[in-house]
Amino acid sequence: MTQAEREHENEKEKDKEREKDKEKEQRGVKRPIVPPAVPEPLQEQIQTNFVVVIHPGSQSLRIGRATDTLPVTVPHVIARRHKLPSQSRYEDPRLIREGLNRPDSGEQRQNGLKMVDQAIWSKKMSNGARRTPVSAEQARVYNRQIRPAVLDPNSRLKWTNTTHQPEYLVGDEALHVNPTDCYSIHWPICRGQLNVHTGPGGSLSAVLADVETIWSHAIQKLLEIPLKDLKYYRCILLVPDIYNRQHVKEVVNMLLVKMGFSAIVVHQESVCATFGSGLSSACVVDVGDQKTSVCCVEDGVSHRNSRLCLAYGGSDVTRCFFWLMQRAGFPYRECQLTNRLDCMLLQQLKETFCHLDQYLLRIPLGASLSCFSFQDICGMQDHEFRSRFPDSPVLLYQLRLGDEKLQLQIDPPYPAPSKTAPMALFYPAAFGIVGQKMTTLQHRSQGDPEDPHDEHYLLSTQSKQDQSSRAMERKGLPKPPGFEGESSSQGGDPSERGSHAQEELGHSQADCLVGGTDPEETPSVLLSRKSAVTQFEGKALGLDKAVLHSIDCCASDETKRKMYSSILVVGGGLLFHGAQEFLQHRILNKMPPSFRRLVENVEVITRPKDMDPRLTAWKGGAVLACLDTTQELWIHQREWHRFGARMLRERAAFVW
Repeated sequence: MTQAEREHENEKEKDKEREKDKEKEQRGVKRPIVPPAVPEPLQEQIQTNFVVVIHPGSQSLRIGRATDTLPVTVPHVIARRHKLPSQSRYEDPRLIREGLNRPDSGEQRQNGLKMVDQAIWSKKMSNGARRTPVSAEQARVYNRQIRPAVLDPNSRLKWTNTTHQPEYLVGDEALHVNPTDCYSIHWPICRGQLNVHTGPGGSLSAVLADVETIWSHAIQKLLEIPLKDLKYYRCILLVPDIYNRQHVKEVVNMLLVKMGFSAIVVHQESVCATFGSGLSSACVVDVGDQKTSVCCVEDGVSHRNSRLCLAYGGSDVTRCFFWLMQRAGFPYRECQLTNRLDCMLLQQLKETFCHLDQYLLRIPLGASLSCFSFQDICGMQDHEFRSRFPDSPVLLYQLRLGDEKLQLQIDPPYPAPSKTAPMALFYPAAFGIVGQKMTTLQHRSQGDPEDPHDEHYLLSTQSKQDQSSRAMERKGLPKPPGFEGESSSQGGDPSERGSHAQEELGHSQADCLVGGTDPEETPSVLLSRKSAVTQFEGKALGLDKAVLHSIDCCASDETKRKMYSSILVVGGGLLFHGAQEFLQHRILNKMPPSFRRLVENVEVITRPKDMDPRLTAWKGGAVLACLDTTQELWIHQREWHRFGARMLRERAAFVW
């Protein structure tokens, strides 16, 4: 039987079956109904009131439900009771850091203050006149003669009650533990990373235990969520733009395995800051207590090459302010940087007195800005402050500061503490930190045994494929199908594809600074590149220079134009009056001339939507919980148990 005859017979059989079906329907016997195609299960609807947003900071922890208007803010500190009576007391330093007592620290600090002095005195008053120096020696003599007045013999403040000997105390209770009690004080976060050090309680496991205890306390006591119910909750964790992969992995493991959250999303602070401010693109400047980060974000993506982390912040400004007040004869002579209550007082004085006003506006305490016209006020200004400590009287101090310059009996002369201290953010040499790495860039990871297909593997694979492709081209051989497919899918010039792959697969910021690497380069060339990067990282960039460098690392002129037009300042380290105008003025003066014609307006945003800039990133994390695109980013507990750190590479919204 031929093929045509077989097809004809099949058609006949099908026709007979159709006729039988029609007869059955006429007799009332219906054909079985085929069920419709079952649709794919819909993504689980996330209830945002069951999502906890955690933004850890060096000084303050911000935590709350995604539906909360404002987060709960807790000092990120814990006091742990000594296990043995003979155990010595230990306290992590807050305002004292390494690099301050080097032989050349004082000289560097004087040089930095000299630059600040020149910057202040180069500015004329609003009427165009030069500023008139005042005899600041009078202020110094006046302050040395001041004796405090007793306002109240009893401050009504008490040390934290430790009679029941709790194992640990968290937050404000930890800050007010009596130094004579058998407790050690630990700050588990330092400069955006876990505070791992060689002292007591500085091991990675001990620091993670402190973090878990503080966060669990905040969730249970302040959010009123029983820890046993965390299996019904999800978590959004905000991490720094330049993060330590090992630390992030350990914290994620702690949240999913030890604390028991059902799922987690990890996202970067800078991107969340843009979400919280309602901006699609911005150069995000996050000035925190102990670190300052700068990063360019475009359409929810952090440009890896633009990330910078500067190892100074608000606490360094506080310390600089204390030094300057000491030179002016600070009347509270018992003040010590090693005393945590004194550090809290200095923080308060900095927030009250310091400013960056171009014309040195002076506003009395408690007064409204609307009550005063912006004018130039020169000369001495009298201030007052109170010290209120547990089991001590309330003391009132008078303090006289020169608004212009403090002519001390040392050379060079020093400008007023009120403006000099915050200007140190732009002249970080004034901090006097020597021998420390002050600028951190984004580098490739060191590798993780749990993640065999990390960027080292991908880069080496890419390099081998490129070398094989070049060899085949030299020999005139056709490429294997894999190479053809890769080329056709990417399209464009091969050199462009190579550079794009390097960017996506994790070349370090160093490659952005000194150019890409070529496998055929000699070791001497690679060594010179490495030394150039090391020299850059050793410098302490001022805040304005860091912003300009970050924007300059963007790929296109259009992206750079966007960044200049939207510079978003968040965090609590730059909450000085006049900071917005001051930063804007410095960016305008130092930006490349070619962009002055392209950028219509350099805009510095410090309070988006009239929001506290310290809460902007946390608010963005809460917004992230409501987005549909977030559904693809959740790392579930069962997935973490099975795949571990590989899930961060698969689900993180940024190049891990």
